[in-house]
Amino acid sequence: MATDAAEPVAIAVLAKAPVAGFAKTRLVPALGAQRAAELQARLIERAVETAAGAAVGPVTLWTAPDESHALFAKIRARLGVALARQPDGDLGVRMLGAIEAANGSVVVIGTDSPALSREHLRTAADLLRGGTDVVLFPAEDGGYALIGMRQPQAFLFAAMNWGTAEVLEETHRRLRDRGLRWQEPVTLWDVDMPADLDRLRAAGLGGLIPQ
Repeated sequence: MATDAAEPVAIAVLAKAPVAGFAKTRLVPALGAQRAAELQARLIERAVETAAGAAVGPVTLWTAPDESHALFAKIRARLGVALARQPDGDLGVRMLGAIEAANGSVVVIGTDSPALSREHLRTAADLLRGGTDVVLFPAEDGGYALIGMRQPQAFLFAAMNWGTAEVLEETHRRLRDRGLRWQEPVTLWDVDMPADLDRLRAAGLGGLIPQ
């Protein structure tokens, strides 16, 4: 929970189980299926540790395809976070489900942006507490690494071409059309492709890459 009397801001972490051939498949040519899955496991742990360490509100780890992977139970026991199964559907359906379940201000993150810090999450929470309708952390690939809001905004998630370079631009258009206030305090980068492994090393995060 929050460390003071400030309004709690929930954090939802969406994570795909670190199963070889299921997780981080675009990194398989560089790492092999097993090492790619191990990288995913380390990214999940880092994301949940960051979320819990930010101490802005309750943290829920939203898992896919279900909650059965041993890593999820380990994280719950170690960090005291809740577990929930992501609903079926595209990324928009899954994010909206996590947002609606929060029943209040919430920030949603994935596990692909290891540069995301506790301070980043505190900044997002403070912006929501200050009355900003939506907080976005753009990703360099044209999507976003974080979205936060004070109440569900389903129109931001319906019929979106997820995984394309147009996601952020289309999100901006929808926000403008509805007259909502939003802020984008920082741009982050994702670990998706083999070239991103070099960036991990350059950022001093090479220890996340399995040997």
